[in-house]
Amino acid sequence: MASAKEAAKHGAKVAMFDYVKPSQRGTRWGLGGTCVNVGCVPKKLMHYGALLGEGIHDAKVFGWDVNSGKHDWVKLVETVQSHVKKLNFFYEKGLQTANTLSLRNGETQVISNGSITYFNALATFSDAKTVSWKDDFGNTGSVTGDNILIAVGGRPFVPDNIPGVKEYSITSDDLFSLTRSPGKTLCVGAGYISLECGGFLGNLGLDVTICVRSIPLRTGGFDRQCVDKIVSLMQVQGIKFFMATDVAKIEKQGDGKLKVHFFNVSTKETFTEIYDTVLYATGRGADTQKLNVQSAGVQTTSRGTIVADDSDRTNVPHIYALGDVAEGRPELTPVAVQAGEYLARRLFAKSTVLMNYQLVPTTVFTPFEYGIVGLSEENAISKYGKDAIESYLSEFSSLEIGAAHRKRLDKGSEEDDFPTNALSKLVC
Repeated sequence: MASAKEAAKHGAKVAMFDYVKPSQRGTRWGLGGTCVNVGCVPKKLMHYGALLGEGIHDAKVFGWDVNSGKHDWVKLVETVQSHVKKLNFFYEKGLQTANTLSLRNGETQVISNGSITYFNALATFSDAKTVSWKDDFGNTGSVTGDNILIAVGGRPFVPDNIPGVKEYSITSDDLFSLTRSPGKTLCVGAGYISLECGGFLGNLGLDVTICVRSIPLRTGGFDRQCVDKIVSLMQVQGIKFFMATDVAKIEKQGDGKLKVHFFNVSTKETFTEIYDTVLYATGRGADTQKLNVQSAGVQTTSRGTIVADDSDRTNVPHIYALGDVAEGRPELTPVAVQAGEYLARRLFAKSTVLMNYQLVPTTVFTPFEYGIVGLSEENAISKYGKDAIESYLSEFSSLEIGAAHRKRLDKGSEEDDFPTNALSKLVC
C-alpha cells in the first residue's frame, strides 16, 4: 500500500489487490495488512491494556483511590477492533487521495495524474505480466502491468501432523477478535509472537503457560542474556514456561476444554494439562501458495519466500518482492513501508536510493519490553571473534516500580520482592 501511494504520487496508474483468506477459525479482516489488523496495532493496544492493570496496582501506592475490579475481555476486544476498523477506513480513503497534497490552509492540491484502483479480490498470476482476479461476489477480471510488486506478507504456520492442532487451536490471526476471554491459555512457540501474546494475557490476569521446544527467541539476532532477562521477569509475573517441551496431541473434552498431551524432548517424559485455549505461534510463512507465481516464472524457496536482490527485484526483471514475503528481510512493517516507497521512487521518480536492511532496530513487546539494534554479543563474537569485542552491562530497578513495591507472582519462589527489572547492554 505504501508503494502504491508513492507510485501514484509520481504519476503511475496502479492496480492494488488485497484479499484475506479466512483463518482456520474463519477470521477475516479489512484493508491494511497484518500490522493493522492482526499484528502490531492490536498487539500493542492489548499490551497497553495489560500494562494498565499493573498501573492500577501501582496507583494505590502513589495515593490514587482506585478499585482494580475485574478485567472485561469483551470490552478490550471491542475497543481494539473499533480502532482497527477506523484505520481500515482511513487507509482506503488514503488510496483515493494518493495523488494529492494537503495544504496548510486545509485545502488539497493535485500533484500528479496518478491513481490507485483498489480491488478487494484475490489476484493470481496468469503469466509474467498478467494477473487474473476473483472476488467473493463471483466477479472476475484480469490486469496487465509493466511492473508488478508482490508484497502479500505472511500467515501463521500451523502444523498438520499433530492430532487436534488444526481442529482446536487458534492463532494470532484469531486472538485479537476473540469474542470470549481465552481463559487458561497455552501459547505454543518460542518466537516474539508467542512471548508477546503470552505476556499480555498473563498481565490481564489469565493463567498462561508458554511451551518452548528449543529456546526463546532463538532466531532474529536477539542477545541471549537479554532474552533470559525478559523470560525470568515473565516468570516472576506468574507466567509459566515448559522448556524443551512439545505438543503431541490435543483432545477436546466434553465440557469444551482442551486436554493437551506434552512430551519433553530431552527427558522423553510425557504429561497432560487442561486449557481453555491453545494459541499456536510457531512461526509465520510467506503467503505465496495462492498466487501461482510459477506461471510468472518467479522462483520461491522451499519455505515459499521469494528471493530478491538489493533492489528488491526477483529473478523476473519486472517483478519485485518486499516485506515478509521476501527471503531474509526483517519482518517488520516500518521496514516494508520504507522499502516500498523507495521502490516506487526508483521506478517512477528516477531515484537510485536502495533500502538499507542492515542495523534495523526492533522491539519485543513482552511485559518488560526488549529493544535491540545491531549485533547481539553472540553474533558479534561469531563475526569478529571473542577477543575483538567488549560488552558493557548494567542491571538496575526502575525508580517507579521500585517505589511501588511490586511482589513476585511466581509460585514457589523463596523471594517475595520484585527483582531488578531493567538491563542495558552495549556490545562494541
